[in-house]
Amino acid sequence: MLYFLLLPLSKKFSAFNVFKYITFRTFGAAITGIVLSMMVGPWFIKMMQKKQIGQSVRDDGPQSHLSKRGTPTMGGGLILFCIGVSTLLWAELTNPYIWLVLFVTFATGIIGWIDDYKKVILKNSKGVSGRQKLFWQSLIAAVAAGFVYCYDPVNQVFSIHSTASVTMLHFPFAKEWIWNLGIFYIPFVILVIVGASNAVNLTDGLDGLAIGPIIISATTYCLFSYLAGHSKISEYLQIPHVPGSGELAIFCGSIAAAGLGFLWFNTYPAQVFMGDVGSLPLGAAIGVVAVITKNEILLMLVGGIFVIEALSVIIQVASFKSTGKRVFKMAPIHHHFELKGWPEPKVIVRFWIISILLAIMALSTLKLR
Repeated sequence: MLYFLLLPLSKKFSAFNVFKYITFRTFGAAITGIVLSMMVGPWFIKMMQKKQIGQSVRDDGPQSHLSKRGTPTMGGGLILFCIGVSTLLWAELTNPYIWLVLFVTFATGIIGWIDDYKKVILKNSKGVSGRQKLFWQSLIAAVAAGFVYCYDPVNQVFSIHSTASVTMLHFPFAKEWIWNLGIFYIPFVILVIVGASNAVNLTDGLDGLAIGPIIISATTYCLFSYLAGHSKISEYLQIPHVPGSGELAIFCGSIAAAGLGFLWFNTYPAQVFMGDVGSLPLGAAIGVVAVITKNEILLMLVGGIFVIEALSVIIQVASFKSTGKRVFKMAPIHHHFELKGWPEPKVIVRFWIISILLAIMALSTLKLR
């Protein structure tokens, strides 16, 4: 919005030329996101407390969590609000990728909101059934997959005949190793977005545990987006060039900043929890950005914490159903370490450290193609 309002003034006032630059607008979006989150946060928490929208806690989990019962939840709504405002203010709104990522984020957020509403307000412990949730997530991801498959970013047109570059799957550390998935790229994209969404949801079990890696992942993909959208830099680094994807740096900057503002209130001991209205859309948002920037495989490294959390649940369920034994004391794996005696803050910070290390490893692949 500001891009269209203020950039034309550069003809008279050269200072407004800065609105041409993605870097400037990314910093602007980040500042907007964190300031807005810090300003609205206290009001949001008081409103949740007044309406008695509090978190329910499992009795079979770590006993230290029982004290969290009643803590305001659905804080993801605050994050989404800040992301939406920041992105709409600072991004170039004629860019179709901006509208795609906003669609995926807020559509998935609606699923999370309905799930939280049923659990917290209607006191329905089941919320939205897993099958229904998966159906709607897959439908949203299918729309995104169809968009990416049919959109030609070079000519800025839609066509049912996808260009070969769109369906190419690039692998880090091996620049010659490229797979053309063809039509199978669509189900692959669905898997990436839905998998990322649910993996973040599984990670959201401790104060600040999920939002920390989200901030790190969003910051990493902020850089990836900028590089993929820059023709000369992407050519130099030998990474896929996706015209128009640079604007996603603004979206990712908004996620990181809004998440950082939310962490102010979500850090241990949390004043507010994210809820499914936050975890589901944030995971989907990172997933769709990874797809657009052609960094789908790197998502497993950047979001390694989310992958580990999801795998721990899969392993636990598979082991119990096949042998009747549990591999972990409790899944997801962060509860396993709690039950081993690690204090909650120690689990959280160590997972953050691992997330930072994985992000650095992912960034190192830019020079190891």
